[in-house]
Amino acid sequence: MIAMVPVLVLLAQAGAAPLPIADGQVLPLWSGQAPGALGSDEADVPALTVFLPRAVAAGTPAAIVCPGGSYARLASNHEGRQVAAFLNSMGIAAFVLRYRLGPKYHHPIEIGDAQRAIRLVRARAAEWRLDPARIGIVGFSAGGHLAMSASTHFDAGNPSAADAVDRAGSRPDFAVLGYPVISMTAPWTHAGSRTNLLGEHPDPEVARALSGENAVTTATPPTFLFQTSEDTVVPAENSVHYYLALRKAGVPAEMHVFEKGPHGVGLANDDPALSEWSTLLANWLRLHGIVKHVD
Repeated sequence: MIAMVPVLVLLAQAGAAPLPIADGQVLPLWSGQAPGALGSDEADVPALTVFLPRAVAAGTPAAIVCPGGSYARLASNHEGRQVAAFLNSMGIAAFVLRYRLGPKYHHPIEIGDAQRAIRLVRARAAEWRLDPARIGIVGFSAGGHLAMSASTHFDAGNPSAADAVDRAGSRPDFAVLGYPVISMTAPWTHAGSRTNLLGEHPDPEVARALSGENAVTTATPPTFLFQTSEDTVVPAENSVHYYLALRKAGVPAEMHVFEKGPHGVGLANDDPALSEWSTLLANWLRLHGIVKHVD
C-alpha cells in the first residue's frame, strides 16, 4: 500500500509555501489587550474571522465585512458569514469584523477597530497572498456607518511606529454600504445607533464629524450603495444624502434604491427582486477592477 504524502510536503515540493491563515480562523486585531479595553471577555477582544475563496493566488482582493446591529449587537450571520461566502464566490478573501459595541464602548473605539482591521490585512497582504491596493470595506446598517466612517477618516500609517501593522495605511480601496446609517445629526438618523455609539448626550462637533454627508472628500474611495424605499428603520435619506456628497466631491459612486423590502435584508436571497443587488454589486466590482471576472 502506498503511503499518503502529507499535503504540506506536496506543497513544499511544488515550491508553494502553505498559506499562514486558514478558513474560519479568528484573528485578534492586537496581539495583546486592545487599546481602551474594559475587560477580557470575547466582546472586549476585537477580531477578524477569516473566510477564504477556493483559491488564494498572489494578489487576491480582500474585504473587511462589518455586520450591523445598532452598535449594540452584531448580525454576524446574514450580514457577516453569508456576505463573506458571496464575496468568496467572486474570488475575494473576506474578513468579518467583530468590533466592540455600545453602550459599553463609545467612539472612537469602534472606528479604531475598523481602521486597525484594514491596517492588519494590508500589513499582512504579501504573506497572505492579498493585493494591498484592493482591500475594501463592506458594511450594513450600523456596520454601514462604521464602513462609511472608515472611508472618510483614515491615514497613511505611522512610518516610525514600532508595530508594523500601525505603519500600514487605513484607507479602504473601495466601500460597499447596504442600507447604511449615515447621519448622526439629521432627523432621519437612527437614534439607537447614535446613542450606542456616542452616548446619551453626544458632542455636537463629534456627531457632525461622524455624519457622512459632511465627511466626504475627494480621497473617499469609490462606493456602492443599496437601499430600499420601504425601509423605515434607516430611511433612504441616509444613502441618498451620502451619494449626493460623493457625487459633489467627484468620488465614483453607484446607488440602487429598490422600491420594496424591509430593513436588514442582507443578501435578500428570499426576494427575487431585491436579491439582484448582489448581481449589481458584482458588475460594479468588475467595472472597478476589484474582481477580474464574475462566475
